[in-house]
Amino acid sequence: MNRIRTHSLGLAFAIFLAFWHTLWSFLVWTRAAQWLLDFVFRLHMITPPYKVAEFDLGYAIGLVALTAAWGYIVGSILALIWNAAVGKVKPS
Repeated sequence: MNRIRTHSLGLAFAIFLAFWHTLWSFLVWTRAAQWLLDFVFRLHMITPPYKVAEFDLGYAIGLVALTAAWGYIVGSILALIWNAAVGKVKPS
């Protein structure tokens, strides 16, 4: 089995989460987020309990930055775990 570069997986997770939350921020900015949230809750047969707040650029930047950092940390940890497991497997 191949080893994974810790930085590469961390960066991949960071980019994915940053993109996902940038998309969410865009939906909030365009006022489409409430409709989407309500739709998803109703698909699960749940009465929508949340109201999306007004867009705030500072919070949006914080959201994207925090989730990107968290994604990098989680991706790096997963790569370390993978590499530790791969190192203990005997080649066939």
